[in-house]
This record gives sequence, C-alpha cells and structure tokens, in this order.
Amino acid sequence: MQTTQYQQARLTRDPRFDGHFFVGVTSTGIYCRPICPAPLPKEQNVRYFDSAVAAAESGFRPCLRCRPDSAPASWAWKGTDTTVERALRLIDEGALMQGSVTGLADRLGISSRYLTRLFQARMGTSPKRYALYQQLLFAKSLLQQTRLPVAEVAFAAGFGSIRRFNECFRDRLQMTPGALRRQGADTMVRGELTLFLSYRPPYNWSHLRDFLRPRLIPGLEWITDQGYGRSLQLADGTRGYFTATHDEARHGFRVAISLNRPAVMLPLVRNLRRLLDLDADSARIDDHLRPLLAPLGGPVPGLRLPGTLSLFEAGVRAILGQQVSVQAAHKLVGQLVNAYGETAPGPHGAMRLFPTPDVLAETDLAELRLPGRRKQTLIDLARLFRDEPEAATEPERWRSLAGIGPWTVQYARMRGGGDSDIWLGGDLGVKRALQQHDIVFDPETAAPWRSYLTLNLWSLT
Repeated sequence: MQTTQYQQARLTRDPRFDGHFFVGVTSTGIYCRPICPAPLPKEQNVRYFDSAVAAAESGFRPCLRCRPDSAPASWAWKGTDTTVERALRLIDEGALMQGSVTGLADRLGISSRYLTRLFQARMGTSPKRYALYQQLLFAKSLLQQTRLPVAEVAFAAGFGSIRRFNECFRDRLQMTPGALRRQGADTMVRGELTLFLSYRPPYNWSHLRDFLRPRLIPGLEWITDQGYGRSLQLADGTRGYFTATHDEARHGFRVAISLNRPAVMLPLVRNLRRLLDLDADSARIDDHLRPLLAPLGGPVPGLRLPGTLSLFEAGVRAILGQQVSVQAAHKLVGQLVNAYGETAPGPHGAMRLFPTPDVLAETDLAELRLPGRRKQTLIDLARLFRDEPEAATEPERWRSLAGIGPWTVQYARMRGGGDSDIWLGGDLGVKRALQQHDIVFDPETAAPWRSYLTLNLWSLT
C-alpha cells in the first residue's frame, strides 16, 4: 500500500484497513490504529508502520484509547516466505514462551542465525523480541478488558515471574501494569473471562453460522443466531469452554472463556482467532476472486474459513468424511465424541470433550460403524500425534499413513490450520458446483486465496 492510501484510510478511519498499518504520532510518541477516535494529528507529525512491533521498535508506545493490541492481525508484511510464516505460527502457539530460538530454528530446519536474519529483514526485530511484544500486547489487553489480578495476567500472557513481567512492561510499553489498569473494566462473570476480538469488515457471520450448524455435535458445540461455542481441552489437560457472540456494530466477537484452572491464554486466544478466521482481509480476497467468479455474479461477500479447534480434530473429521455425505460424516463424528469423549461441566450442564490422541490411540473404535481399514487409519493418526507430535503438525507427513490421501490432508490444513490457499478440486461438492453452473477457470489464478474459492463453490451446493 502506498503512503497516499495510508493517508486516505487514516483520514476516513476506514475499518477495512484496521490492522493493515499503524500510525505513529511524533508529537506524542504514541502509535495508533487507523480507526483511533482521537483527534486526527497533522500529517507532518505522522509516521506509518506495517506492524505494531515496527512502531514499538521505533520508540512509540501503544495508544490507550484505540488499543493497538486489539487490532486484527495483518499478514501482508510476512511476505511470501513460508519459513517466516511457519515461525510466526509456532511463536503464536507459544514456542518461545518456554523454548529457545535455537529450538525453534531446529523445528524449522534452519540455523538460529538464519532465522534471526529472516526476522530482521521482514519485521525489523528478532524472533525473541517479536514474541515478547506479542505477550506484552496480550497482557495489556487483559489489563484493560478484565479485572484479573496482575499476577494472573502475567501468567496468562506467558511470563514466569511478576518481576520479569513488570520490567518488560515498563521497558517496552513505557508504563507500569498498575498504571494501565482501567477502573471500568469488565468483571469475571460465573468464572468466565470475557474478551473482545475484532475483525476487518466485511464478515459474513450468517454464512459461517450456517456452515457450522449442520455439522454441530450436540454436547461438544452449541450455536445461536448470533453466537457459537464449544468445549476446550488444552495441551496441558486444562478444560473449559468458550462462547463467541457476534457484534456486527463493533466489528468483532465478545468471547467468554471459562477454564477449570489458570492457564497461559495467549496461544488459546490466537487459536480462537484462527477458528473464527478473524484476521482475514475479506475485501482484498473478494476483489481477487471477483474476475474468476464473475459468471456467478462475483464472490459471496465476506466469507470466512470455518475452523476447528485443532489440527488433530480436523484430521479426524476429514477421515470420517471421506467419500460420504455431510450428514453421514456428522453422524460418525457424533458417535466418536459420544463413545470416546470425556465429560466436563459446561455452560448448559455436562458437555463433551473431543477425544484426545492418547484415547483414540489405545482403542479399537468398536463403537463406530466403519470399515476396519478406516478405523485403523484413525488409530494410526492418533498414534502419530501421540508419539511424534511435532511431525504430526505437518499434515503432508500424514500421507505416509494408509488411508490418507491429498483430500484428507488438504481439508485438515484448511479447517485445522487456517491455510488460505487450499484448492479442493477433488471434493464432491466442488465438482458438483462446477458442473451445475458450467464454470471453467484455472484455480491457480486464485492463489493465495484458493480456500475462499473453495468456500464460494461450496456455497452453491
């Protein structure tokens, strides 16, 4: 985006550009979102940055009114380097909260020196400083939106000690946690922590809701006209649930989270953003797909990828959905959850948890009405996640398992990993849409948004 476009978006406070860039004001030393309600600064006092981290590295502190920590993420500044993309995903999942840059580099198959050089080139900072700033911005959001004690905020943001948290907060954000605490913040209600997660409009909530509704597993998930929720089970065994309520006027979701014990929340919140696809740039995606879908009147505005809670769950759903209808797959997933999912307290009584790899790896799946080969594929996938968790997070490695082919891997990457560039050309629904509407095009021209092209074709069937 050119500087003139930044200027226009800032002057009009266009919400479609929220998170695409940040505005540093030299006269105050503060950086803001382009939708900030504060009086507009003069252009000669403005500097533009592609990310909040870049603004912070230049010495600006975050605005307390527009809260840059709440802006939708913009991935345009990642470039096309898949190594950087994988690194950012792993950092968002908490790879550097307990681990080292060397360990992260080893997982990526590169040296720590090369990883640092990539981050400096793409974001102007090191991987560790990037990760730390994400933790601080999340802590800032918790301090402003909740009444959690400062000690619990520090733990939820991934800090091991209050002293370290206070030092980093003061040094990087140029304020103390106590000074930031807003007196009118939300309170805990029935043990639920409520956060507001924003997106860039347009957001087609009705389409996402209507996609999820026929696939809903009672007890595991619940849905209303304006909300979606489901049970949670984190990697450390922590259990709970979330309920996300759509607020179209404010361009976001009010998300209530309840857990049975304190937990590091940043990876969870990142995961919920992916599940609801809150960081997609729908206006840009729709513009890109419009020429291809012109014979159909253009793309459905604001489509979002319907995520699942984990890559493992997406893989299981994909295996159960192989060569069967949505209704048949739904029935099988329900049988699996009811037979092997544990129960836990939920907002509407007892709820079900999705079965873990450890559970499915040690059962014969006798409760499922499936061919023996399909059952073995599920068991093999569960054992891969149990025995080689890092390998299992790369779905292409699943291809070594009997019964897993390209469609299963691609479906899991799209719904479980939030991959924006998956073309499910072999999917029965996609084939039917292409035949019924006599559509011919080269799907390669839809890259890097082929997942949204797939969604548009699914919406026709």
